[in-house]
Amino acid sequence: MSLLDKHQLDNQLKELVGWEFNNNQIEKVYKFKDFIEAFSFVNVVALESEKMDHHPDILIFSWNKVKISISTHSEGGVTEKDFELARKIELRLSQKV
Repeated sequence: MSLLDKHQLDNQLKELVGWEFNNNQIEKVYKFKDFIEAFSFVNVVALESEKMDHHPDILIFSWNKVKISISTHSEGGVTEKDFELARKIELRLSQKV
């Protein structure tokens, strides 16, 4: 899997609302109504990630926020696989975790 260049990154980010490229990874912060909803979302992300054998960094903070950071560590940056996982996360969220 090869790293995406700046043009490819920019094009893919246009399709994903709220996602940004920072520190060689794509990331997004989600805000939920409470801790249980945030934690339920983390479980959904964990299941999707495990299916892909591609695991993001997940941070729960401020009791109702979750930050997801995705990169392909073996490649040292962002690949198509990272965007595939981000799209799956967005799809699952739209289906009401």
